[in-house]
Parts: sequence; structure tokens; C-alpha cells
Amino acid sequence: MERTHIKKLKEKIGQEVAIFGWAQTIRDQGSIKFLVMRDITGTIQAVISKDNKEAFDIAEKLTTESVVKIVGAVKEEKQAPDGIEIKIKEIKVLSLADVGLPIQVVEKSSNEAEQQIRLDWRWIDLRKPEKVLIFKVWTEMEQAFRNYCISNNYIEIHSPKTLITSTESGSELFEVKYFDKKAYLAQSPQLYKQMAMAAGFEKVFEVGPVFRANPSFTSRHDTEFTMYDVELSFINSHQQLMAEEEKMMGAMFSAIKEKYGEEIKKDYEQEIIIPKIPFPKLTLREAKEILKKLNVPSERGEDLSPEEEKAISQYIKEKEGHDFVFIHEWPASVRAFYSMRLESDPTLTKSFDLLYNGLEVTSGAQREHRYEILKKQIEEKGFKIEPFESYLNFFKYGCPPHGGFAPGPTRILMKIFGLTNVREVTYLYRGVNRLTP
Repeated sequence: MERTHIKKLKEKIGQEVAIFGWAQTIRDQGSIKFLVMRDITGTIQAVISKDNKEAFDIAEKLTTESVVKIVGAVKEEKQAPDGIEIKIKEIKVLSLADVGLPIQVVEKSSNEAEQQIRLDWRWIDLRKPEKVLIFKVWTEMEQAFRNYCISNNYIEIHSPKTLITSTESGSELFEVKYFDKKAYLAQSPQLYKQMAMAAGFEKVFEVGPVFRANPSFTSRHDTEFTMYDVELSFINSHQQLMAEEEKMMGAMFSAIKEKYGEEIKKDYEQEIIIPKIPFPKLTLREAKEILKKLNVPSERGEDLSPEEEKAISQYIKEKEGHDFVFIHEWPASVRAFYSMRLESDPTLTKSFDLLYNGLEVTSGAQREHRYEILKKQIEEKGFKIEPFESYLNFFKYGCPPHGGFAPGPTRILMKIFGLTNVREVTYLYRGVNRLTP
């Protein structure tokens, strides 16, 4: 007999079916046992009585979270949670769970085990339907990102993750032994996105892991994470890049709302709002002036602190009713060497960050594509030219004006679900003190 998923059982009333899943709860009422079965599509109540001795004996020894196959008839039952239940004919244990779960699967979020313990037992933590929803939404978001890129003539690339030199700076690098050489794990695909521009690809995107040896324990940082990277040629300014990301974000949020908006609202009490275009935009200088009037301390000088990000986002939300805001024209002192400078003020760059509900979720910029200027900017940052010679060659033989940006899916998801830590939306988190499971 073929498997029937639980969400399809209402179409099978009066029929015999086979379901596969986990025994989420087991209730013993003497001569009757109730099992709540769970699969990826939902839960269903199954009932068995002592009249069916063989199956009842198996149920007697069953433990919570065991994986089982159940064969039985689907029938209407008003007192059952969904108005239907399965009358069990046979039970087959596929995998018997040990007694005493290290963390509970069925529990209220307010009573959840400590996060570090849940991360130790992440595969059990992920059995909770509300946790599965996060990764269903991620799948939909990523598909929408891909669909946008492909329908707009982007080419997908897969850049190497082992590099001979740094992408942005000498810090935050994971060093690895590479035969008789020293190599580093990629901080981003930045240099190779730019190589694609020099190769004439014109528009590229990539979905892949990046690595940052950042000794940080904050709720927004991790040492390995996924990035969505975009780069496009023949742009006029970073304004064009911001306009492109607005459309991309709109497509992603529309897809999420259509498919999972109601589930997110039900499980997380969060309303998915499709952002209006254009997004609000402030220069960093304008943002700092607003923050000063709001009496928010400027602890990072030419950069924005997490507190400043939250405050400026709240200001925009109250003033314009928007969850997103671009902060652009960042000082060259806090941006990467490859950011193009403003013609009117070379101390500023054609770069931007996108804040979503108080959190930076994207960085982007128009890149410097002129060989001599780029070489000069590398030297100004205090780097030696030699490690960048291969990169500089990309610009020696004709390279169009270009730029790009890189949305961070875990940060976006964290805000979509109203959560406070990227660990909760990361399949398996990697941080300073975590390399397992």
C-alpha cells in the first residue's frame, strides 16, 4: 500500500491508508490507546483498542518519538482535533526511540529548553512543526530569489571557497593547509563576482557559504553562513543597485506571504508585509544627524552601532510606515578597498546597507573598475599589492562599470519570524565555541 501524507487524509475518509511518521504523543486509557502521529505535513490522531491484540501489544511497548508505520481506516470523529482519526489495523515499528528524550518535542515555546541544549540536540529540536516552518519559508524565499534572478537574465556561478588571499581584509580569516601552501576560506565570493563582470557575464548571482573568523558571541553573528550574492554590469551608480534590490525583496516577500503568510501569523504572530517601492533612503550623514536629534549615542563614529540601526529603523517606521531603509554614502574608512568613491567627495563611497526592522541585512556598492585607481585604493588600505595581482588582472584588459550586493538570508528570516537570534533560523549553527553536531 502506498503512503498517504497526513494532510491528504481528509480526502480518504472511509478508506484504508498507510501513514508513516513519528509517534508524537501516546495516551493510555486502559483498553484504548491514542497515538498522535506526525509527519512533515501535519498531525493526526490514531486509536487502537485491545480487540486488536497484535497491534495493541506493539503499541504497549511503543515510546514517544518512535518512527512507525500505521495501517488503518480513516473515519470522521467530531471529538478528534481535526474531525477525523485513524482506526489502527496494524502498527510496524521502523525505529524505536530510547526512553527519556533529551529535549521535548511537544512543549510551549515559553518552556523550551535552553538554547545551547537545544543546539546540542538540534535534530530533535527541528522536529517541532514551527521549526520546520522556518526552513519551508527559507526554501520558498530562496526559490523566489532564484526565480527573480533567472527571469531577469542573471547567470548563476559557483565560486571557489578556498582562496590564496583575503577578500576584504587580513582579519576574520580561517587559515587552512592546502598541500604545501597556505590558503583561506572565502569571506565572500566578491572577487570572483567581479571576475565574472570582466568575463562579460554582465549579471550573476550565487547562493553559497561564507566563512568569517569573527570572535563574536552576538545574536547576529556566526562563523559560517549562507549568502545571496548579486553583481551586475553597466550601472550608472549605486542608486541603480538599490532599485534592483527593492524589486528583488518585493518578489521574495510576495512569495513568502502567498504560500506561508497564514502559518507564520498562526505560529509566530508575525504579519508578512510586502514592502512598498521605493524604499526610504538616507545618507549616513543624514542618519547620524537624525540620531543626534534623537539623543542616540554615536559609539562607532563613522559606522552604525546595533542601537543606532534599531533607532533609525524605528524612526523610519514611525515617519514613513516602512520596515526597510537604505543607508548609503558610507565613508571610505569603513568600507572595502574596492568600493568606488564619490566624485564630489572622495572620502565617501558609492555604497549602502539595507536595514530591515532594525537590523542590517545587506551590504552593497558600486565597485571601482579602473585598474590604476583600484591599485591605489588597495595601497591606501595598507595592503601589499602582490597578493592582489591575480585579482588586479581582472581589470587590466577591459572591465565594465559594475556593482552588487549580498542579502543575508538568516538575518532576513530572523526578522520575518520575530526571533532574536540567527541560531534559531540556522540549520546547524557554527560559532566560536560550536563545531557540533
